[in-house]
Amino acid sequence: MKKISILGSTGSIGTQTLDVVAMHQDSFEVDGLAAGSNTALLLEQVRRFKPKRVSVASKELADDIRTQLPAGVELYSGDDGLVQIAAGGDAEYVVTAVMGSVGLRSTLAAIEAGRDIGLANKETLVTAGHLVTEQVRRKGVKLLPIDSEHSAIFQCLNGESKEDIASITLTASGGSFRDLSREQLRDVTLEDALRHPNWAMGTKITIDSATMVNKGLEVIEAHWLFDLTYEQIEVLLHPESIIHSFVEFRDSSIIAQLGNPDMRVPIQYALTYPGRWHSPAQRLSLAQAGRLTFREMDFARYPALKLAIECGKTGGTATTAFNAANEVAVARFLRREISFLRIEEILEEVLGRHSVQSDPSLEQIEECDRTVRALAQSL
Repeated sequence: MKKISILGSTGSIGTQTLDVVAMHQDSFEVDGLAAGSNTALLLEQVRRFKPKRVSVASKELADDIRTQLPAGVELYSGDDGLVQIAAGGDAEYVVTAVMGSVGLRSTLAAIEAGRDIGLANKETLVTAGHLVTEQVRRKGVKLLPIDSEHSAIFQCLNGESKEDIASITLTASGGSFRDLSREQLRDVTLEDALRHPNWAMGTKITIDSATMVNKGLEVIEAHWLFDLTYEQIEVLLHPESIIHSFVEFRDSSIIAQLGNPDMRVPIQYALTYPGRWHSPAQRLSLAQAGRLTFREMDFARYPALKLAIECGKTGGTATTAFNAANEVAVARFLRREISFLRIEEILEEVLGRHSVQSDPSLEQIEECDRTVRALAQSL
């Protein structure tokens, strides 16, 4: 029986993780759940999965649900609550599925406590990859990717030598606007942006998919996860989202991981690695799919992707600034304060003003994050 805690239990990845747990009830025990403000769903999850510890976004929300929790359930709140769920209790495995840089401290705390990590919070490696990977090495814990692209690469590399890798390619669906020109993007709406053609995801990541920021963050994450140079990481448009990513080796062989778009598959693999268990995901029929199509990445069409990769190559706080500016810009777009194309403009303006610090400490990363957020909000 594997004891797990989930950070971000009411989000898209969190709820699908609990779907996997429900399918294999005899194999998993939920020790802790951390949610944001969706207390109604959290209370449902508590009744069903009976965790010993829960956390919500604020003390006010905690006070609201305190009397509705079963006797004996420990209740926490805020950033400290995330850390308590991540590093306290009896969990041996922590799924980090919170959205944004808020997941950094709790992930580091879980690693320090010796827990294996199922990583769905890409911002953790984007903002502090050098700190996280060093701590993983020092503590000897597993860092298992949950993103479909990184899970695919992880699976393709099983049993292979790093020295034999020529390159890896992350595939991208292209998001909601993959068939629109730059000119056509001027008048798109929030509702248009949230209609992802392939995946059911949260609002923020759906917008990131439309700008291709999400793929930029994934490139940076892949750099840290697989210890590869940016020159070894490529991106290819693949509208069907069936090949989730692939690896080319120096003998010219290519190994790819395929499947229908269903996040429960990479989630389950991260939870059961190295085992492969039965999954309810729909089986892929290549005959029914008919054909798979690909397009070279157009960096002029997706300037935010190019900017993300440039920040990754620069290193230091450049990636922190990129991520923080994007989180604020996307939040402003979701509140209908700015247009879709203004997201990219804010990224460029913020990074044009940012002074990069090399090899930053956790405190410097957090200070950069705060400063950049204030700037991005003021523009």
